[in-house]
Amino acid sequence: MTKLSVNLNKVALLRNARSLDIPSVIRAGQTCINTGAYGITVHPRPDERHIRYSDVYELKDIVKSVEFNIEGNPFTGRFMELMPDILPTQATLVPDSPDQNTSDHGWKINDENRIPLAEVIKKLKALGIRVSLFVDPDESDVKAAAEIGADRVELYTEPYAGAFSRQGRPDEMVAKYAAAAKVAEQIGLGVNAGHDLNLDNLTFFCDNVKPVMEVSIGHALIADALNMGMVAAVKAYLEILKKVKN
Repeated sequence: MTKLSVNLNKVALLRNARSLDIPSVIRAGQTCINTGAYGITVHPRPDERHIRYSDVYELKDIVKSVEFNIEGNPFTGRFMELMPDILPTQATLVPDSPDQNTSDHGWKINDENRIPLAEVIKKLKALGIRVSLFVDPDESDVKAAAEIGADRVELYTEPYAGAFSRQGRPDEMVAKYAAAAKVAEQIGLGVNAGHDLNLDNLTFFCDNVKPVMEVSIGHALIADALNMGMVAAVKAYLEILKKVKN
């Protein structure tokens, strides 16, 4: 079954609007874990506009029973400083710049970044951390991720989500993701997926893209939680994933 990792960034964004620790990122994480989430994801950015580096350290104590996934650009901020201290289950390397509103593309592994990325991956794996590269649904990017030592790729799903909202069942678009996932499986890479997946488009994606080991969902799930409550929102996503045919 595809596993659910809940991204807590939007909880932190709301918390940061005031000087109070409300809502609590730690309490939200614990609620997700108690409800059955397989993992917790955070993406600390250099300006700490949502998840703070201190949150990452505090979360370390409550994520021992689940997978902890830390996303970020290894070449900016304190991302790599966190790794030996936290030792997350997984590090997802994302090519976002400090001024980006959100992640909006995957890695294009080229002559400029191939060696630096390979060196980062080697360091992380030496710490016992699984490494996933955030990539577009492009077979060449998937193959390049394997060549430089990644364990998994995370398919950037905003283009799929956008097509779904416009078309309902974007067969041509989802076929690109299916092809990328198939290539990953053939060369021994695990496949994750994330960005703008929600209660409406998740089933169609997981029914057509295989294998997907993990989906990371934050913005939509936290938005649903405002209406449904956090427990109900997590359960709703878990229910979808339970029904997906392997």
